[in-house]
Amino acid sequence: MQWSRLALFLIAFGAGPAWALPSFDEVKRDFRPSEVLVLSREGEVLQRLRQDASVRRGQWLALADVSPALRQAMVLSEDKRFYEHSGVDWRGVSAAAWGNLWNQRTRGASTITMQLAGLLDSPEMGDLRQRPGGRTVVQKLGQTVAAQVLERRWRKDQILEAYLNLVPFRGEIVGLDALSRTLFGKAAHGLDAREAAVAAALVRAPNARPALVAQRACGVLREMQTAGVGRPAVQALPGGQGSAAVVPVQATRVECDALALFTEGALQRRAWAASEGVAPHFARRLLAQQAQAGLPPRMASTLSAPLQRFAVQTLTQHLRELHGRNVEDGALVVLDNASGQVLAWVGSSGSLSQAAEVDGVLALRQPGSTLKPFLYGQAIAQRRLTAASLIEDSSAHIPTASGLYIPQNYDRQFKGWVSVRTALAASLNVPAVRALVMVSPDAFFDQLRALGLPLRESGGYFGYSLALGSSEVPLLHLTNAYRVLANGGRFSPVAPALLPVAGAAPAPAFTPALDAGAAFIVGDILADGNARARTFGLSSVLATRFWTAVKTGTSKDMRDNWAVGWSQRYTVGVWVGNASGAAMHDVSGSSGAAPIWASVMAYLHARQPSRAPQPPPALVRTAVRFGPAPHGGWLEAPRPEWFLPGTSQALFAMDLGAGSAYPARATGQKSFQSNARMPDLSAVRISAPASGTIVALDPDIPPQRQRLQLAASANAAGAGDALRWRLNGKGLGRGAQLAWPPWPGRHVLQLTDAQGTVLDEVRIEVRGAGLRAAP
Repeated sequence: MQWSRLALFLIAFGAGPAWALPSFDEVKRDFRPSEVLVLSREGEVLQRLRQDASVRRGQWLALADVSPALRQAMVLSEDKRFYEHSGVDWRGVSAAAWGNLWNQRTRGASTITMQLAGLLDSPEMGDLRQRPGGRTVVQKLGQTVAAQVLERRWRKDQILEAYLNLVPFRGEIVGLDALSRTLFGKAAHGLDAREAAVAAALVRAPNARPALVAQRACGVLREMQTAGVGRPAVQALPGGQGSAAVVPVQATRVECDALALFTEGALQRRAWAASEGVAPHFARRLLAQQAQAGLPPRMASTLSAPLQRFAVQTLTQHLRELHGRNVEDGALVVLDNASGQVLAWVGSSGSLSQAAEVDGVLALRQPGSTLKPFLYGQAIAQRRLTAASLIEDSSAHIPTASGLYIPQNYDRQFKGWVSVRTALAASLNVPAVRALVMVSPDAFFDQLRALGLPLRESGGYFGYSLALGSSEVPLLHLTNAYRVLANGGRFSPVAPALLPVAGAAPAPAFTPALDAGAAFIVGDILADGNARARTFGLSSVLATRFWTAVKTGTSKDMRDNWAVGWSQRYTVGVWVGNASGAAMHDVSGSSGAAPIWASVMAYLHARQPSRAPQPPPALVRTAVRFGPAPHGGWLEAPRPEWFLPGTSQALFAMDLGAGSAYPARATGQKSFQSNARMPDLSAVRISAPASGTIVALDPDIPPQRQRLQLAASANAAGAGDALRWRLNGKGLGRGAQLAWPPWPGRHVLQLTDAQGTVLDEVRIEVRGAGLRAAP
């Protein structure tokens, strides 16, 4: 009586957790692979990234996605009467008990259902999990009850499906998907009889020696042969998911020696890489953005799978064509103009690169001439220049705090007097530096920051070389800055990488970053094939069959090559170079990044048009003529030109008789003063001191005898009292020249006209002890 009460107590105690068993749907829902799948906006898998380093678990596999050979091998190896019992194989239990009584080695009586009960991952079922030293009697009883509960609640096909997805195989490998891809390099539905036998043998002793695994696999394969050709691997089950399937097992003698070699090779194989796909760099960015919110097994991104594959193929193919010119890296990004979503992201050239893990889309590189559109756009917006204004492309020696800055063109030649349209489209360097002298490096630096470029330091740090791209910017931010031009001067950040739910996508928050009229004029210039002909020719690769605006750039010593441009709907940015910073060999903008840009644009608009944008209502279109060139002919051919309100005029010519630092100066710049006799001061600049100058006071000279000469440019002659000097916002004096008694500190020196309009601004520093002289 006491023994029966004890047995009932043990059964009741062990059966407690069994009633807390989760349902099949709950187990499937809570299953978490160790990898995250990044999907395209079309639902295709773009990238697989491993996130859990403690376990290797693949995707949940439906029973229909498992090969019939594996299903039969697993049942024959682990539970021959799986389809006959109700959770507990009492015949097996009796055989095991009889063997233990006579101290004989027999197969264990644990069924697949009982093993699954111990594998279910829930806190209540923790008492049934096996611990070192095996399960206790109470655990065995609880496992028995749990198996019978499972059989009542679950179908047989559900039990087998969950078991195959949860059972540990070897080392960190858990589940059939991870096993088949890691050891056999294939999906689970493609496993043959030999591979299925090895997989089934691993369940008994996951970490056994290869020889022992091969011995057990040989036994499993013999049982499969004994079952014969045509034996159903899975019985026909209710619900239709477990339909019968014929296992193609050859009825020949098993070659155990060959199987041993195969097993040893399979157990050493690690065919499943931690990351696989066509968008590794983008996937890492997506996971970083979503790390705080948790990572679901599948994440839909904004990328387009067909476009991403084409971009990868195009970049790789073109870099192979440049083989021999010391080019091995490249990057590409495509943005949607309206939403700011990333449609393609290629971070490197993959196997062609020695630094394939470096993301070229986010790496800081010198942008070269790709900053010029923003410089000219700012100058046009400030009404310092128009698209028809003349700028001299000649040798220039610009004083700076560190010495003379002497910019050079790409071809080491000068074109003379050219219009802003020609200077920008043909990417001439010296006119760009002259434009920056008008705007000032600090003001241009602020403009670039407003466009979203993450520049460090300050405008004074880069000086006039900022016009030629001496700073460092990522391709992503530079491409988004060009998207600002495509959106009429309105800025919005790049959209998150995660694809929003349909109908829940927030509208981008645009903020003004550049005058809309200036942005349109810059786009019109960059789309003008005739204007770029001086440098690129009329049959350039940049000329597309549909409307596009594009700019190329090359950094110093050909270390970076860029092509960034936009169409009506898309903005595409391409970078080509070396992640190591090594110089390329004779790779220009038209031969490096431009062909890739053109190919991607052609793909994007293969079936949809791209029309030129409509001009803002305030813009004025005027027919303009240009005066004669110094050595005969005309400076440029007549053409219609776009102007901001109040800046249009019909003739642009040179005043050969004007006194200037140059042999001649451009005239025709519109004077915005109401008094026609008032001199035009828009081009007047501070010639001394240069921005960034550091002045040291001499302690041996009395302070009242130390002066710093302030001077305006030579074209200020005759301006007289129309010029004003201000220091740190306070009036300092009048005239084209002024002697100022310096005092220690950092100062902002401004030159203004009589109305207070700032013509130029420089920043200087005075060091040393001194007394301010009496005014």
